Amino acid sequence: MQRSMGDFKLFMNEADLSSSQVNVLMRLYSRGKCDVSDVAADMGVTHPAASQTVDRLVQRKLLVRTEDPNDRRFKQITLTAEGQALVERSFEARRRWMDGLTQVLSLEEQEKIAAALAVLTEAAQKKRIAA
Repeated sequence: MQRSMGDFKLFMNEADLSSSQVNVLMRLYSRGKCDVSDVAADMGVTHPAASQTVDRLVQRKLLVRTEDPNDRRFKQITLTAEGQALVERSFEARRRWMDGLTQVLSLEEQEKIAAALAVLTEAAQKKRIAA
């Protein structure tokens, strides 16, 4: 985990992203469009703080704001193609450490780990749906 996080932190530094910016990008990648109030609630910060983070990502062309078709007072935030590609590159940065790790594991050990990860992923999805 330490190696994975180290690779991810290096990626964040190279991409010039703060942890709050990464949180917003990941939130939008995993759950889709939302408004600034949703971002603030998810991050546990004030609306102005979330808005400032979103503004920086819009300026970098990683997010785009559009009017809510049902209420023009609200702006929906979505990832741009560039933002989505950046998030996907961040996943690769966190996976790099696993390449070296799997080389020292037997096929049987790899299969056991894959099965355990499948169980954990399913449990996480159930927990997210219940929340």
